[in-house]
Amino acid sequence: MTGPSRRGFFGVAGGLAGGIAAAAATRPAEAHFAGEHALGGEVEPFFGANQAGITTPMQSNLYFAAFDLATDNRQEVIAMLQSWTIAAARMTAGLPAVAGVQEGENPPLDSGEAVGMNPQRLTITFGFGPDMFSLAGKDRYGIAEKRPAALVGLPAFNGDQLVEAQSGGAICIQACADDAQVAFHAVRQLARLSYGTANLKWVQSGFSSGAKTKGTARNLMGFKDGTMNPVGAPLNQTVWVDESGWMQGGSYMVARRIRIALEHWDRTHVAFQEQTFGRAKASGAPLGSKAETDTPDFGATDKDGNYVIAENAHVRLAAPVNNDGAQMLRRSYSYNDGANFVAERWPPWRQGIEYDSGLFFQSYQKDPRSSFVKVFGRMAKIDALNQFTTHVGSAIFACPPGVEQGGYIGQGLFETA
Repeated sequence: MTGPSRRGFFGVAGGLAGGIAAAAATRPAEAHFAGEHALGGEVEPFFGANQAGITTPMQSNLYFAAFDLATDNRQEVIAMLQSWTIAAARMTAGLPAVAGVQEGENPPLDSGEAVGMNPQRLTITFGFGPDMFSLAGKDRYGIAEKRPAALVGLPAFNGDQLVEAQSGGAICIQACADDAQVAFHAVRQLARLSYGTANLKWVQSGFSSGAKTKGTARNLMGFKDGTMNPVGAPLNQTVWVDESGWMQGGSYMVARRIRIALEHWDRTHVAFQEQTFGRAKASGAPLGSKAETDTPDFGATDKDGNYVIAENAHVRLAAPVNNDGAQMLRRSYSYNDGANFVAERWPPWRQGIEYDSGLFFQSYQKDPRSSFVKVFGRMAKIDALNQFTTHVGSAIFACPPGVEQGGYIGQGLFETA
């Protein structure tokens, strides 16, 4: 029995991506929806001035992927971005990634695991890392001079134990949905369309309770995460780039994979945990207050003259009022990647299994230099949480503005003078 060759497979896949890209350059993406009917369910619009998946209310599941670019050909990168744009617009509308008829002698146009499922509020967000602009000092695509000053190489922070295989990347895709299979399906299809142009470097899945509880999500330490996020006008002022240029209307994403020593944490007293965070575990209220949204009183002291919210408490160090007003939008997901065998380290540890779990921290801001780098630089030194957490992955991406129908993601970067 003779099957399709590997060369034949990639030839078909490459031709498919090229054909989609050519169509994208000549007609609006919505034309591909003609005669097709998306399923019902909640849909988050793909097209718009800003990318979805940033200020969009958080969904229950995340699938994140970072890619390295495998070509030095500028037009191949543009073609991939064009094909990704069409596929993303289709999938967020509840349609297969590629329009057409499945033929038995060719690879499938869509892998099919999301057939019959609603869009589940799927959003697909794209970002460009420093390696997109230059690699090893080489301007690969004629865009090195367009690298924004805010797309900095993140400094080495106290306590970092970064793993290269879980850090960096030239391009990222963030897929969020209220169903894990829908989110994975989206990234899988885009990865298929990138064969020969981009290679997966690392991935991270995650989950959040916020969409189900209709409130602030809790992390794996049992505390509410994101209480101090900006809302309303301050949110827009914090997140979106308001300078002229190709990044206007975009945002900068910082991603950090933070492993949490849950076995250690679970052996500590609740009172100690609350002192570590500076908040009540059950209500999320700042210590000394009653409601989650109460403004923390950082000057309050107890009968012995000690601060009610300790000087190294997480909430004190993260608060904008203690960081010259610096803010960012936290959009983080918990993760659980199984468990690892560990040898005896120190009492009360024994040989056994520990969770490979923690927080996939993501922040969005209009300039990471004056937000994440400023705030976390201090936290990395004295935050009480540091005795339980280890940052093992790190990346930064410039997320361009949204796409108008007929355009493609990153068009302003590649086509403006």
